[in-house]
Amino acid sequence: MAVHKLILDDVFDDISYSLIAIHCTLEDYRLAYLINKYLKTRLARRSKDLDFDNGQSAYSIFEWEDEKQLTTWSLVSNTCKTESFQQATFESLFENQEKITRITHLIPEYKRVNYFLKIENEFSLSKEKYILDSILEIPQIATAYSVDANDLKSKDNLIFS
Repeated sequence: MAVHKLILDDVFDDISYSLIAIHCTLEDYRLAYLINKYLKTRLARRSKDLDFDNGQSAYSIFEWEDEKQLTTWSLVSNTCKTESFQQATFESLFENQEKITRITHLIPEYKRVNYFLKIENEFSLSKEKYILDSILEIPQIATAYSVDANDLKSKDNLIFS
């Protein structure tokens, strides 16, 4: 009797998407509004944020599923700031608590990036360039550029479903 062996390693790696890094100081809702305005998209806030480390860090995410183009757009924050209070280590007459702010990144290789725009579809280079140029037209955005997701060590963090 013949034994058949299925190898599925390459099946899951073929999901293609474009990844655009965005540098700006805007709040997430304001950036989503401006992208909707300039690119004619309909990004809307997800009811739940991306949750990592069992609630230790959460990243805001806006999504839009374009059913005409069979494309999913995701705008996700790259930074998460959490504040906690820790009892002071020195003795004092007053109760002292130190406020500690911990900053984590969704993609640690790009710590200076504020947001990532992930577009799940196989675009031609001209379409991706058009999207990038449209994003760069937004006056509040300092810079934006394409990122090769295959070079990322933490590309598993970009799986949002």
